[in-house]
Amino acid sequence: MRRIEPPAFPEIETVSIGNDKAVIVICVSGKMGSYCYDGRPYLRHGPTTQIMPRSEYEKRVLVKFHAHRRWENELAPDWVTIADLDEDEIQATLQNAVALGRMKKPAHTDAESILRGLGLFDDGHLINAAVALYGKSERLFASYPQLSIRLARFRGIDRLGGFMDNRNYWGNGFDLSRRGESFLLDHVPISGRVVPGKRIREDYPLYPPLATREALANAICHRDYTIPGGAVAIAMYDDHLEIINPGILHFDMTPEKLAKPHESKPWNPIIASVFYRAGVIEKWGMGTLNIIDWCKENGNPNPTWEVRAESVVTTFLPSAFFATGEMPESRPESRPESRPESMEDEVLSLLQNGPLSKGEISQALGHKHISGRLKKVLTSLLSEGEIGYTLPEKPNSRLQKYKLN
Repeated sequence: MRRIEPPAFPEIETVSIGNDKAVIVICVSGKMGSYCYDGRPYLRHGPTTQIMPRSEYEKRVLVKFHAHRRWENELAPDWVTIADLDEDEIQATLQNAVALGRMKKPAHTDAESILRGLGLFDDGHLINAAVALYGKSERLFASYPQLSIRLARFRGIDRLGGFMDNRNYWGNGFDLSRRGESFLLDHVPISGRVVPGKRIREDYPLYPPLATREALANAICHRDYTIPGGAVAIAMYDDHLEIINPGILHFDMTPEKLAKPHESKPWNPIIASVFYRAGVIEKWGMGTLNIIDWCKENGNPNPTWEVRAESVVTTFLPSAFFATGEMPESRPESRPESRPESMEDEVLSLLQNGPLSKGEISQALGHKHISGRLKKVLTSLLSEGEIGYTLPEKPNSRLQKYKLN
């Protein structure tokens, strides 16, 4: 026990089992998080115990202390002042937040008061999040080189074809977001048609701008700012588009979970909160679901997420309207929010990713148990022919799942 760090204090109890015999019961809880034995952490894989890789241990330590100690809430260097920040951008954040009802108009609207209201001061000092969001002065570059974005249009389907366009910018989060959007406007082609009876032409871009804008904003919010040479990147090829942010997925998040309803657990919650108030992103885990909905409306396949070389990569594929040359009969009417309006829509959206059982659907909807309403919805969708059984010959089988027809 002395060789375990941090110190462990198990509950020890002696239990009599009769015939003058007893067993010693040792109960351990592991409430302190990651433990080391003889100075090394270990992982249990089935019947074997292995030394934990350093990268895995560091990841777990970061997650453990994330609520209190992370890059964005560390104090900026003493020489950083409000004069180094973009005051126009600070005022724009306040105006947008008030207009959207995401912030009450404060009594004082000077830059310092706004920053304090956004939680960007700690004990009278600016924190790193303030620089990441509003940094403007050139003297900040030496201490914050990671506040940058790389934009490239490649020839062909990989990087071997060389550049058609290559740009690098340094700046704050709002500025980098606009730079990325401008780059996409320059390079994403748009196909359009005039619909009889409508005055406004229907446009179908190769990639939906709302989806790429959201993915870019997510990359700026969720990236790992501790990597000095890291940068958000947009890489466009002939057959796909990638938006890349340095860092990995945390809090047991996986690419599969991003495509389903999930909790919002931003790695940089202060930065994400300011982006939300300014109307740049949505909250509560709806960003990736909105991206999927916007892709469907524009005729694009579902985007994919993957962790590649210590970076999270969001990949978009071109709109089918460009590949076939055929436009849909009519663009679906846009909704105020892209979240499904009914449980029927939610179920159909979930089944886009493959067959699911009744219990899996209930869990994905965030329900504690299979409700009577869900049973009625499934029955209704079955009768309407929207969905079917994976095992039609065994409707009462425990292995039964539902699929889209």
